[in-house]
Amino acid sequence: QVQLVESGGGLVQAGGSLRLSCATSGRTFSSYTGGWFRQAPGKEREFVSAITRSGGSTYYSDSVRGRFTISRDNAKNTVYLQMNSLKPEDTAVYYCAASSRFYGATMSRTYDYWGQGTQVTVSS
Repeated sequence: QVQLVESGGGLVQAGGSLRLSCATSGRTFSSYTGGWFRQAPGKEREFVSAITRSGGSTYYSDSVRGRFTISRDNAKNTVYLQMNSLKPEDTAVYYCAASSRFYGATMSRTYDYWGQGTQVTVSS
């Protein structure tokens, strides 16, 4: 079992930045791919970013590439999402997730564990 707790969400003006953190506990997080997903009101949950076990590979959706950066610190069992140049369309609940699989890092169905989510609101 892996428990995940997100933090760092909040209200920010367009063009601003936020850094989300996902603290994990339970089994060694270095055994899992870490991912971030988001869900806006009335929309389906969508992939944002993912990072492999060692941090050697990262993945981004087209909508955030170049603005968001995912990273991890396995010694601290934490995954981060640095969000810059935020836009109102980035407003959503952001979820951290962990996957034990070696494929499908961009697909929510491959993730085994999920956090409760943290709200990010970007005002125009």
